[in-house]
Amino acid sequence: MSGGSERGRDSKSAFRAYLTQDWERWLSEYPELATVLGFPGQNDRWTDDSEAGIERRRRHLVESQAGFREFDGNSLPSGERLNYDTYRGLLRTAEAGLAFGYEPIPYDLGQPHNLWMPVNQLEGIHISAPELLALAPHETLRDYEDLLRRLHGLPAAIEQNLSLLEIGRKRGYTPPRVAVQGVPDQVQNLLRPGANSNPLLSSFGKFPASLGDSDRARLAKEAQLAVTDHIVPALERLHDYLRSKYLPACRDSIAASVLPDGAAAYEFLVRKTTTTDLTAAQIHEIGLAEVGRLRAEMESVMRGTGFAGSFAEFKEFLRTDRRFYWSKADELVDGYRVIAKKVDPELGRLFGRLPRLPYGVMPVPAYREATSPAAYYVVGAPSTGRAGTFYASTYRVEVRPRWEMEALTLHEAVPGHHLQLALAQELDHLPEFRRETGPTAFVEGWGLYAESLGGELGCYQDPYSQLGQLTFDMWRSIRLVVDTGMHALGWTRDQAIQFFREHTGMSDIGITVEVDRYIV
Repeated sequence: MSGGSERGRDSKSAFRAYLTQDWERWLSEYPELATVLGFPGQNDRWTDDSEAGIERRRRHLVESQAGFREFDGNSLPSGERLNYDTYRGLLRTAEAGLAFGYEPIPYDLGQPHNLWMPVNQLEGIHISAPELLALAPHETLRDYEDLLRRLHGLPAAIEQNLSLLEIGRKRGYTPPRVAVQGVPDQVQNLLRPGANSNPLLSSFGKFPASLGDSDRARLAKEAQLAVTDHIVPALERLHDYLRSKYLPACRDSIAASVLPDGAAAYEFLVRKTTTTDLTAAQIHEIGLAEVGRLRAEMESVMRGTGFAGSFAEFKEFLRTDRRFYWSKADELVDGYRVIAKKVDPELGRLFGRLPRLPYGVMPVPAYREATSPAAYYVVGAPSTGRAGTFYASTYRVEVRPRWEMEALTLHEAVPGHHLQLALAQELDHLPEFRRETGPTAFVEGWGLYAESLGGELGCYQDPYSQLGQLTFDMWRSIRLVVDTGMHALGWTRDQAIQFFREHTGMSDIGITVEVDRYIV
């Protein structure tokens, strides 16, 4: 008995060592992800998207799989089997994605990155660069030297993205023009040279007290020169390429199925994100059934308000009555903060453990607000002390309804994404990849569950906030319908927008942003 137990401990130890070494090697290949997760030593670089760099990562996936096959899951202790099965699934999924141009990393938190279509209105070097520079540590002189090196490396990263865009264009991999037509304007937002206006220089506008005056002056000057002399010209080349060559070549169709091997690629993404073998048609039907159920609940709540008109008239009332909208951006953000702080003290009644890492509520940065979803969460990094952040869009604040704010806060912040993800980061008995990754189906499922807890947390005290919760539930159900509809069942963009509009009180701009998000 003791011998078998000892072998179990040995096999667990060796397997954990493999997981640690392999995961850290992946983070060294993807320094942006390392920065987001707080993994040290990678904050001065960008992912090498040269032909050699991409090939090196693909070879590493082969080596990762070879190392994994040295272990027999049946010989591991029972408590270790889930780690084994999970990493095996991540490796297999990464391998399957190679055929469709996806990065080979065994990581599952959001959609995979497609090398042949690296830029759209939601992702790309023009969005990740300012975000990453702001997320990176900036407390010590070493931190700022890393930021400078990363700034100096940005022109090469931009050129690599230009090459990938051209490769994708020649292979027939382009996003739909209608969804990405605003991308050149997003790039234009980074061409402002001034230190007080360029998002790339935000970390160099305010230094910690520990840095002396001479270091501050030197760092600020070098950063400004890097942007003005090197980064802006590279961004101008990207901007001109997107406007003059790439956008005209982007496709008129919206369906993923029209891309090379597009139908198979969409099936791959469906399996990856849902962790099921459901077909697009089956998911479509689930969505339609949920839309019908929620429509009946929304009409019941509508009648409870005393509104005498039709459901269509009620939706128009929700969209247009000024009592439901703020007039200033800071009022909207402060409104979210009030809701969050109202929920915080109630969490202890429902959860036996709360994360140590705090979170904040911030407006979506101006350079990306026009195409941003209504809100999103960026995970914090306990190792560097960076809090989680709930970003709320203030773009056209006059169309951001108050009745959606409670459900959105519960989903993105607490007890939604922040509570779940920050707690996962504290599970020290798990290998690091388990603490920093997870199936989208679970992460978003938890967010939806968190919305349902509003009544127990003191929210949804008026019928309009209750409608906000139902609207968000409806929103996710509509997503099942229109995503599968557009990408697999022949739906048009206008058809998707109209279906969205028929069943929610969301603003037209919110609906359009969401539909275009599903398209890319």
